Amino acid sequence: MNYILFDGTVRKALLPFTFTRPVAEIRIGILTIREKWEHYLKSTTTTITEEYLSVKYPMVEMEENVLINASFLPTKKLVDMVTELTVNQAIFYGEDVIAFYTSDTQEEVNFETYEAIEFQGEVCRIEKTWDIFSKNAAALQADFDLITEGRISEPISNTNRLICPENIFLEEGAKVEHSILNATEGPIYIGKNAEVWEGSLIRGGLALCDHAVVKMGAKIYGATTVGPYSKVCGEISNSVIFGYSSKGHEGYLGNAVLGEWCNIGADSNNSNLKNNYAKVKLWNYETESFEQTGLQFCGLMMGDHSKSAINTMFNTGTVIGVNCNIYVPGFPRNFVPSFSWGGASGFISYQPAKAFEAAKVMMARRGVEFTTLDEDILNHVFEETKKWRKY
Repeated sequence: MNYILFDGTVRKALLPFTFTRPVAEIRIGILTIREKWEHYLKSTTTTITEEYLSVKYPMVEMEENVLINASFLPTKKLVDMVTELTVNQAIFYGEDVIAFYTSDTQEEVNFETYEAIEFQGEVCRIEKTWDIFSKNAAALQADFDLITEGRISEPISNTNRLICPENIFLEEGAKVEHSILNATEGPIYIGKNAEVWEGSLIRGGLALCDHAVVKMGAKIYGATTVGPYSKVCGEISNSVIFGYSSKGHEGYLGNAVLGEWCNIGADSNNSNLKNNYAKVKLWNYETESFEQTGLQFCGLMMGDHSKSAINTMFNTGTVIGVNCNIYVPGFPRNFVPSFSWGGASGFISYQPAKAFEAAKVMMARRGVEFTTLDEDILNHVFEETKKWRKY
């Protein structure tokens, strides 16, 4: 069977992260949503997404296909139902479709003609940006169980202090020295060739993905994911970093999500709790207004390729778009449109040519090429977000 993941109705609510990727490429727990589905299905998948993203993330259609809503995270029960779908069948969760069968001869899909199969049971769905960190603990535990089932961890150095070592798993090439790892409240997963440097204090859950680095003296807790090739230090709580990003110095990051190729300057901090303890509002691209999250703790949402100078201070519930460059003094506004350059004193447009020069240098340092596909996607984002830049 051919499996295709589609963005569904939640894409706009997941901006700025879906400006530069399909919903399926969001990382939560250890794996991206696509990697989770492929692991369960034992099959590759392709994507239906926005036209400007489809060159980099193409769809492959065959005679028989099952389309899967990428906002739903897989479970064994759900996957079993998906793999059993046949002609004119669809799986629903309430009013929302999770998956449905289609063929290349169908001109359109009319669910009124389908046999509706209701999914009964618990399911995790990513519908808002803050779901990425607030549901990270459950996703991390599920991924840990999936990846480590029937496997034995690589040995961990006896220079470390371990609590609940049965909940700690090291992949091949992982290195941890002279650190304290407490997996009482959640698992600790150290990916291939990832490193935890001396003096780090880690309280699970933690997913340190392949080739990622925790630098000396870091304090990490509260179901945090550090994506592939990222580097972190300082204090991090209940945050998700997609990959290739750096928070490599002191400073606090909490209840936050960083996209790829971000850099947080030394001694930068985000607030995750309002002084009056009120619930946090967050910018919603779909409604173009600040939306109530219902959360008391909510920090920073930062899109791909955005960066902050040293000593930058982010207010509670701040949304930074794609390719922004933020500097001090003072707190920047709670919503900074993509391709903005500045801070509390004001902003100017960050022109793509200048932004791309920085991206090429940063990516080359990690051995990754900044391609014409990347340039085309970011140029589209620049044009799409003009309406929010008043400068």
